[in-house]
Amino acid sequence: MQDTSLWFPYAQMKNLEVNYEVETGEGPYIQLTNGMKLLDATCSWWCMIHGYRHPEITQAIHDQADKLAHVMLGGLKNQPAAALAKKLVEITPEGLNHVFFSDSGSVGMEVAMKMAVQFWQNQGRTKKYKMASLMRAYHGDTTGCMSVCDPEEGMHSLFSGLLPKHHFAPAPTASFDAPAESVASDIAELRKVFEQYHEEIAGFLVEPLLQAAGGLNMYSPIYLQEARKLCDEFEILFIFDEVATGFGRTGKLFAAEYANVTPDIMVLSKGLTGGYIGHAATLANDRVFNAFWDDDAGKAFMHGPTFMGNPLACAVALKSIEIFERDNYLGKIAALNQLLKEELLGFRHDAVLNTRVLGAAAVIEVKDAKSLQGVQDFAISHGVWLRSFDRYLYTMPPYIISADQLRKITDVMKAWFTAN
Repeated sequence: MQDTSLWFPYAQMKNLEVNYEVETGEGPYIQLTNGMKLLDATCSWWCMIHGYRHPEITQAIHDQADKLAHVMLGGLKNQPAAALAKKLVEITPEGLNHVFFSDSGSVGMEVAMKMAVQFWQNQGRTKKYKMASLMRAYHGDTTGCMSVCDPEEGMHSLFSGLLPKHHFAPAPTASFDAPAESVASDIAELRKVFEQYHEEIAGFLVEPLLQAAGGLNMYSPIYLQEARKLCDEFEILFIFDEVATGFGRTGKLFAAEYANVTPDIMVLSKGLTGGYIGHAATLANDRVFNAFWDDDAGKAFMHGPTFMGNPLACAVALKSIEIFERDNYLGKIAALNQLLKEELLGFRHDAVLNTRVLGAAAVIEVKDAKSLQGVQDFAISHGVWLRSFDRYLYTMPPYIISADQLRKITDVMKAWFTAN
């Protein structure tokens, strides 16, 4: 009988066989206990932007652990947390001046939703306690986050009886490069939701420009610009989930920069620490923060994760950002983007519906998910770790990957179809 002491995610344990065990990693490669080296095309769920065993990040972990691995942020502060907060204010869109830490992207989004609700509660607007979100959205697997993910697609429908009900607008259909007139119908649909429910909507959540787990839906920056106007018109806080898009994945440091839009609240994780330690940051503008600034202790923000501001995680995040800036990662990402476009945008096959590329993210969308059955083992046999989901075969590689290494990944993606 198989050992079931380790419970794996998103998998039926009864018939699951995990035949690959990772022993170590180096650069863009993971090495298995059987000696195989695989190029990681998925960046370990999109977070290992520097690859594995980056010597400077490893050293930062050692150095901070020798000083202070963890201390509570309640009533105490630590230098790495204070320095990281200051750095995030410096590099994020102007106006996001206040940083609340937590321990994962999902929890960071829970913080954002609670912050939005209490923002209105503190002002006596007690009816504004619901969220608006998008179809095809994914904001995490914790309970509050599940309630603002797509209510009709995927695993979260299993928990519908547990989840609070929120409001949803259709996913944007106008592509990243679409003209303004193509965005009008998307915005009209959002306006309908706001017109009907704005008195009870506290915040509108989006994954800006790239709905990652929603099939890598890549949409127009104009949508964000128009949505910003609608949020202001209907008194709704605009919340950006940049957990997956932040730190370069779309081609700019933050996806918000494409639209020149500053949200009221922004959530960061994944690339925040280069994937080396779990941590998250929820940033707010002055307007949001000032709603909590009061002589009344009851108006203080009522949240406090145990590991918020963890010195080890914050030290790693500071080193990660230093490397990103120093080594011109945006230039690296631009080169990866060009190669992905050259290799995948012209790819045609009877099973393929379309291909899309944005920044260092690319996807081959197929007509039927069955046509991707077996692709993981096929890729491994060719030296690549590639993990598809539903109808999407994608790559989000680490930014340190070379052109030849990335070309190997795209070659394997295409070879799957020519071989089948």
